Amino acid sequence: MGRVPRSVVSSRPRLLRAAIACAVLLGLAAYVAVHLLTAGVGPPRCVARAEGGDVPLDPEQAVNAATIEAVAASRGLPERAVTIALATALQESGLRNITHGDRDSLGLFQQRPSQGWGTARQIQDPVYAAGRFYDHLVKVPGYSRLPLTVAAQRVQYSGFPQAYAKHETEAVVLTATLTGRSAAAFSCPGPPDDGKTGDPARLQAALKREFGADGRSRLGVAGQGGGSHAGTSREVLVPVADASARGGRTERGWELAYWAVAHSDELRIERVSYGKHIWTARNSGDGWSTSDKSSGPDIRLSLTR
Repeated sequence: MGRVPRSVVSSRPRLLRAAIACAVLLGLAAYVAVHLLTAGVGPPRCVARAEGGDVPLDPEQAVNAATIEAVAASRGLPERAVTIALATALQESGLRNITHGDRDSLGLFQQRPSQGWGTARQIQDPVYAAGRFYDHLVKVPGYSRLPLTVAAQRVQYSGFPQAYAKHETEAVVLTATLTGRSAAAFSCPGPPDDGKTGDPARLQAALKREFGADGRSRLGVAGQGGGSHAGTSREVLVPVADASARGGRTERGWELAYWAVAHSDELRIERVSYGKHIWTARNSGDGWSTSDKSSGPDIRLSLTR
């Protein structure tokens, strides 16, 4: 059998390298093409906007963040308390009401029944869990002036106290947004068009429970149910009273409007009107729009029919 010419032998490594390079380039091109085609594809997200930047959340995280803020509002707590609580929940659970954790830890703040935080069922209630966190936080002397990691650690006794710091920027943006300091700065996908109807009584009960009796008086939520029917049985008017604590009437109105947007999927809210600003589930991807007509100084919530 004759020998293979030296030129053919020496060319084989070059051909192999060229083939590998071609395969890598083809793979890279395919990745870029898929990335471009699927950009923006996926479950819709909520977005909170403030001067510190944008924070994307999934609907479950948004509901829990809004609840944590509402419980603080019901107690008249400062924004710093909200920021500490949100950063803690972001670290402990990713702002999700999880059913597992280290040993018997549960829920948003990974509180433990065996350590006196409450029963497993109570801890899995975000309103209760947030309330218990604040119960402990307000007992920390000067908590609002402490570094976030220190304040959070004196409540949580975590094995990794410095981990809370990495969530402080997100928590500051969420706090600035959800407390109502910026207009038209928070949006969520809203409820799907699946034929399920909203229940005004359920909405009113949620308002009353999350903002509490004290929060109800400051927010001006009328009546025992937390709101009043207006126009149709699927519309709830929530009066926004003047408030001196943590912002005035306008901020309080946006605080409540954002709470409604965050809970829109759960409570089947399809439209939120505040002044000349309107959020609708149908156009939620575009955020808030403006109208020539005004809802007045109060919040109008329209439920799915």
